[in-house]
This record gives sequence, C-alpha cells and structure tokens, in this order.
Amino acid sequence: MWLVVGLGNPGPAYAGNRHNIGYLVIDELARRLGSGWRAHKSGRADVVEGRLGAPGTSVPRVVLGRPRSFMNESGGPVKALATFYKVPVEQIIAIHDELDIDFGTLRTKRGGGDNGHNGLKSMRSSLGSGEFYRVRAGIGRPPGRQSPADFVLANYSTAERKELPFQIDSAADAVESLIADGLELTQQRFNR
Repeated sequence: MWLVVGLGNPGPAYAGNRHNIGYLVIDELARRLGSGWRAHKSGRADVVEGRLGAPGTSVPRVVLGRPRSFMNESGGPVKALATFYKVPVEQIIAIHDELDIDFGTLRTKRGGGDNGHNGLKSMRSSLGSGEFYRVRAGIGRPPGRQSPADFVLANYSTAERKELPFQIDSAADAVESLIADGLELTQQRFNR
C-alpha cells in the first residue's frame, strides 16, 4: 500500500495560493479514483482509498491524504495516517510546491532535505526520516523584493492560472508513474 499526501493549507482563503499545489494535485487524484473525500477517524486528515492506474493492471492500493492542519503542522496528520495504514516511510509520496523550480516544471525524487519548506520539515520531524518520495511542483521565485512567505501565500497570477491545469495533470501523472513504474522511469519522463 502507498500513502500519497498533498500538502497545503485548509480553507477557502488559501485555495488559490501557490502553497496549495499539493491540495490541487491530490484533488485531481481523488477525481481519478472517482471517490469523494471522507474524514479519517484520527480527525486530522481527509482520505480517499482505491487503486490508481489502468483497470486490469496489478496496481497496489493507495490512500490519498489531505491533512486538515496548516502546512507547518502537516507531519502529525501524515504520521497518523502512515501508522494507521501501516505504510512505511519508503512508500509515502508528498506532493508540494517548490520555490527553486520554475513554474510549470516538475521534479520527482526520494529523500533529501526540506530546503526551508515547513511542510517537509514537519513531515521529516514526525516521521523520523526524510526518505519519502516527493513530487515537487515548481512555483518559481518571487519577483523583485517580495518575500518568499508572501509569494507562496499569494494566489497564482492570471497567466499562471491558464497553465495550472496542465501542471496539476502532469503532477498527478507523475504520482501514478512513481507507484506503477518506480523512480528512475518517472524521473526520465517528468524531470525535464
């Protein structure tokens, strides 16, 4: 079984923020499963269970998780889901925004530091390891002297919103590829 978590901030005030790309991608994956979100019994996350991939293929079960906490407290809900479903760290995929990658670009990897990302920092702390997979959706650097914190909590620009559905779709495809085909093939396909 795999646990795929979309990192973001809950509530409508944050829905269009760059920091919420993880929520947008996990919602697309839930749509692909054809299931609606339900509250997990821990009360700290919403979940969808199913199988991602083409019908008839031997794709393992997957739990999609959307923490109900703010980004910097994501680790607790993720740890609760991993413990409940008995998913090892090596079979967790975190979908998150990445400042150091241009908007519209994706990177996949396993392990590494948190690079100042509070959601990843919280996950590393709660899980006791950073050896989970990451689907890193590029949002680019803030223009001029705008602070990174203000930039990630700002909504996508009009031009970015036109391209955003393509990035969401591609990131969801990358998650499916990681589960079905592994990291090396996924990196060949998506790390451009």
